[in-house]
Amino acid sequence: MEETAVETKKLKQMERNSIQLTIGGAEEYRRCGTRFGGRPDVPPGFQWPVFEGERFDGEVKVRPLTFLAQFNCGELAPWDSEHLLPDRGLLSFFYEAEVQPWGYDPRDRGGARVFWFEDTDLLSPADFPAEMEDYCKFPMIRIQARQAPSWPGPEDFFSGGLEETEDGDFDAAREALGEEDPEVCSKLLGWPNVIQNSMAAQCDLVTQGYYLGRTWDDVPPEIRKRAEESALDRWQLLFQLDVVEGDDFCLMFGDSGRVYFYIPREDLPARRFDRVWAILQCC
Repeated sequence: MEETAVETKKLKQMERNSIQLTIGGAEEYRRCGTRFGGRPDVPPGFQWPVFEGERFDGEVKVRPLTFLAQFNCGELAPWDSEHLLPDRGLLSFFYEAEVQPWGYDPRDRGGARVFWFEDTDLLSPADFPAEMEDYCKFPMIRIQARQAPSWPGPEDFFSGGLEETEDGDFDAAREALGEEDPEVCSKLLGWPNVIQNSMAAQCDLVTQGYYLGRTWDDVPPEIRKRAEESALDRWQLLFQLDVVEGDDFCLMFGDSGRVYFYIPREDLPARRFDRVWAILQCC
């Protein structure tokens, strides 16, 4: 019981606000509205982002990224109690949904892009690129948001240098806070719902150019040590997208996985959304 009380206290200290997202139901077009899919609202002269990489058939090809979702920051402001997101404008997420980069290879850079359009008066719906495959054009689906506290899972909690105590202590501490890990969970901000391993150190190392697909042994020990000890404090979850289902539509990342968009903490207030890194995890 003493260990559980200690872990509960530490979890409370690590609490972060999150914006929980419920994605489902048909949505009608609203200019600059928060939504999943459809045609993104963009400014004049917007260049649709593309990614050059290997496809499943081995062909290296330039292809348009898929538009995932856009968020009206003004609409989200009431749930952003820590004031981390911009208080105005439109935040838009794109991802290479055909091959779905995992984020352990530096060559995945450009496979995920985030744009912040500050002046919504300039925005209008973009046409899909002519070369985009139809299955990469997602239908418009409603997004509903609510505020919720968020605490780290064991993967992040213990990666911060804390020692694990008796079996079940951490789960009991989480239960004491009243948080459950839902099967489907999309969110902005807060702590990620991790499927495999803590991701902050991976973001830190791969963005420095280290390939992490098989082993981390090629990373110099002092660089790996710094990442493992401090990356959790230097990288912030921006957006976590889970399975999305609609009428005759289902988007799944790997085998019931999720895609996570991370951003360096110092870049979030600076609105440097070009420095986001995406990681895919699945069962």
